Amino acid sequence: MIVVTGATGNVGRRLVRALADGGEKVTAVSRGAAELPDGVRHVRADLGDAASLKGALDGADALFLLIAGEQLVSGEAPERLLEVAEGAGVRRVVLLSSQATVTRPGLVSHARLRAFEDAVRSANAEATVLRPGGFASNSFAWAESVRTRRRVEAPFGGVALPLVDPHDIADVAAAVLREDGHAGRAYTLTGPAAVTPREQVAAIAAAIGEPVAFAELTRAEARERMVAFMPAPVADGTLAIIGEPTAEERAVSPDVARVLGRPAAPFADWAARNAAAFA
Repeated sequence: MIVVTGATGNVGRRLVRALADGGEKVTAVSRGAAELPDGVRHVRADLGDAASLKGALDGADALFLLIAGEQLVSGEAPERLLEVAEGAGVRRVVLLSSQATVTRPGLVSHARLRAFEDAVRSANAEATVLRPGGFASNSFAWAESVRTRRRVEAPFGGVALPLVDPHDIADVAAAVLREDGHAGRAYTLTGPAAVTPREQVAAIAAAIGEPVAFAELTRAEARERMVAFMPAPVADGTLAIIGEPTAEERAVSPDVARVLGRPAAPFADWAARNAAAFA
């Protein structure tokens, strides 16, 4: 059985579906209610309380671990969560981390993810770490303004990054959870080409068949908006990456294609698939 935490998110939903469609027994873990494929078991649990996962992990041999929200800055020690998994007999752990854990080792916003990487590798011989760059789905933050005003306001309009489709992250995770040969590895997951926010907006406009204006925010304006829905250290770390990316963060990684045997999806494909959210 494979346990998927964060089962209601952009990656988790796709991962649960891919595993279920592949004939795997799946337990989906979330803090709230969830709409799931037939045959998938649902358990309410919170990564902030490792003991709450014990019921979800009964009979599991693999675990997909997604750390999000307040768990990115606080919570129980990662080692405690891995102890619970080991005690349940989990033999394979796949951690969704971030490319910034290696490109920006001193970034405060990613200290917890670095700690989880260390704990997972120490506790589990078959651990694999997935390190995506920026998510294409972060563009959902623009959905309301596109729907209501046909306008996007964002910082760093000319800075390009190879954003990755969450479906590609999920498909890589599904392959790593099911296949041998990935133990001890870390994969950097990106899209096939770097795109700027202005180019993202153009792709969304093409997807909905309507013009969409772009207005550039200052860094301070963007930070003020971001801290309304994410911890300040995470906002500061995000702004550092999207505003002044390193050469590594701008580079396209071959790892999606290496694992899946197909190219990573371009941002335009993500925009077309999600056009209804912006129409």
